[in-house]
Amino acid sequence: MSAMRGEFNSATPVRITGVSQQFGESRVLRGLDLDVEAGETVALLGPSGCGKTTLLRLVAGLARPTGGSIALGDTVVADAARSVFVAPEARGIGMVFQDYALWPHMSVARNVGFPLEMRRIGRADRDRMVAEALELVGLAHLADRQPGTLSGGQQQRVALARAIVARPPVILFDEPLSNLDRELRESLVLDIAALLRRLGMTGLYVTHDHGEAFAIADRIAILQSGELVQLDCPEALVEKPADVSVAQFLKLGMVLEGSIDDGAIVMGGKARIAPPVGWVNGGGRGHLFVPRAALSPSSEEGAALKATARHSAFRGDGYTVQLELASGEVIDIFSPSRLAKGEPVGLAVGWDRARWFPAGPFLS
Repeated sequence: MSAMRGEFNSATPVRITGVSQQFGESRVLRGLDLDVEAGETVALLGPSGCGKTTLLRLVAGLARPTGGSIALGDTVVADAARSVFVAPEARGIGMVFQDYALWPHMSVARNVGFPLEMRRIGRADRDRMVAEALELVGLAHLADRQPGTLSGGQQQRVALARAIVARPPVILFDEPLSNLDRELRESLVLDIAALLRRLGMTGLYVTHDHGEAFAIADRIAILQSGELVQLDCPEALVEKPADVSVAQFLKLGMVLEGSIDDGAIVMGGKARIAPPVGWVNGGGRGHLFVPRAALSPSSEEGAALKATARHSAFRGDGYTVQLELASGEVIDIFSPSRLAKGEPVGLAVGWDRARWFPAGPFLS
């Protein structure tokens, strides 16, 4: 038994090489490359339809790729060119689903122990492993309860215990917290992150929630239209988005479409912003990105941007203020004080943190 537990305790890298997936004329994934290191958690983040859940299903073995290959450690589990495909149950992967997927007629302990029964692990070892898994998720006292008597958060912890009970080298999460309220999501995602690090497991975590991705992931893969746009640690994503689509999708600050004319940025064909001399060269259309922290209210005189306050919402340590710029765009900023509706506002720009992106598509 100890040899088996040692095998499942070893984290395994995931290698995704040139993976494509096509359904009829629709291309969901487009030659995607992604390496997940052993013991690392990577979040797959992007808008609906970007391909993140499809990619997770391919790694799990719930679907076959139409192109490329997937390897878990040294084992190729899918290769479209060589017609290699390892069945899901033979991949040794743990998976946590959005809808818990618990059997209502089984006790909590039996739900958690079911994967071990399928492996034909003996009763004594199985009972011990189930007890360990329930202890890890804080549910040892509920082993004999039925899933239907538990809260949503408790049911998801049961699903997590079932996924880790055999100490799989790779664990996959398909939007596991989307059915829970925000406060519970924020608490449980931290618990999951701590557990993955404690057990040293390799994780792939699909979510549409930026906060979840930032809380759990060592690195985040931003997907758009089946392609990998940026793969970075959360801090790097915020500080240096690869393009305007990433900045907009993550809601990192102000994004304005415009063009360069004689060193100034022109928006809507009329409003002009004058950045410092030499800040931007050349011409053409594009997008101005200013991180939220680089925007601050100022006096109208000499302000880089002029706006009108539309609404102020108290946020505990200040106000989120919705502003309408002179060019018609609507943006949000932080203000230490409430701004009255209709109040004229000047905006100072921290140009050392602002960036100009050449014209490109937005993420929706």
